[in-house]
Amino acid sequence: MKYRTLGKTGFQVSEIGFGCGNVGGLMVRGSLEERVDAVSHALKLGINYFDTAPQYGNGRSETNLGEVLRELRPDVRVATKVGIAASDLKDLFGVVQSSVETSLKRLGRERLDVLQLHTPVSSEAEKDAPGWSLGLADVLRSGGVADTFERMRSQKLVDYLGFTGLGGTSALHQVVDSGRFDVVQAYYNLLNPTAGMDAPGFAGQDFHKLIDAAAQQRMGVVVIRVMAGGALGGESARIGHASPTVGGTLVPRSEYDEDERRAAKLSFLLKGGIRSVPQAAVVFALGQPNISTVLVGFSDRRQIEEAVACSGEERIAPSEVRRLMELWASDFRDIRT
Repeated sequence: MKYRTLGKTGFQVSEIGFGCGNVGGLMVRGSLEERVDAVSHALKLGINYFDTAPQYGNGRSETNLGEVLRELRPDVRVATKVGIAASDLKDLFGVVQSSVETSLKRLGRERLDVLQLHTPVSSEAEKDAPGWSLGLADVLRSGGVADTFERMRSQKLVDYLGFTGLGGTSALHQVVDSGRFDVVQAYYNLLNPTAGMDAPGFAGQDFHKLIDAAAQQRMGVVVIRVMAGGALGGESARIGHASPTVGGTLVPRSEYDEDERRAAKLSFLLKGGIRSVPQAAVVFALGQPNISTVLVGFSDRRQIEEAVACSGEERIAPSEVRRLMELWASDFRDIRT
């Protein structure tokens, strides 16, 4: 396992992070024995970063992860989140503090390594983001999310602050540029690479190299949705404890069925040590030098081994990146595939 620095936090984190969400499902639906075995194996392979949230399994992910960590007592970094609804803005401090204290209790920890905003953020001018978004002003205003998170840090409940990079592109860049956060979760994968590179002609949401902007602020960058919600994994991603249903889209033009169609055009990436499209997805993400760790949601032990094998693997070749550029520009209808 290779390690990278999580931005200004200074944490040395594994290139592969253990995603404890609903898509992989192991931490939500696995038995205690399965969870202990999986985490023990992940630790032996070098994974030291775990990401969870109260919304994963309505608290089960945090509770189940806490149960495992209490039994194994490893030296790891744990990140969780706070989701904020419109009604929560009436008592933002109370909502955030209650959420943090509940998360700490579930996880069995005295403080969180990273607390992240789990709600998309958009400016008034950005109305095309899927679902409800928190207003940019509510994040950065006096007494807003950033100030409230800082109060959690001043109470020594939290070490570092982050946010999930979903919502309106302009708003996300303004949150990054504010310097108020230490970590950003970036949507970056083989089907939408725009958080990490220019992709002329790309038809989906363009994140305008959000990863590079974060690096300029010395922020840690955590890659999310590396498997596009399972679409890059094929049928094998829907076995074991994986979510039996597919959730809604997180960014425009990322419907699951369409993403599966796009993923079917990526077999040309399978060569050398890359034996599957999921591995190609992880290697692609790790090729971005400004990212810190790639979160992978696991449904069984085999997937842990497959992901960890990507750490230290050679980057996707320039010729293959050029092929990808053609696919991105044509919405994966390039006639050569």
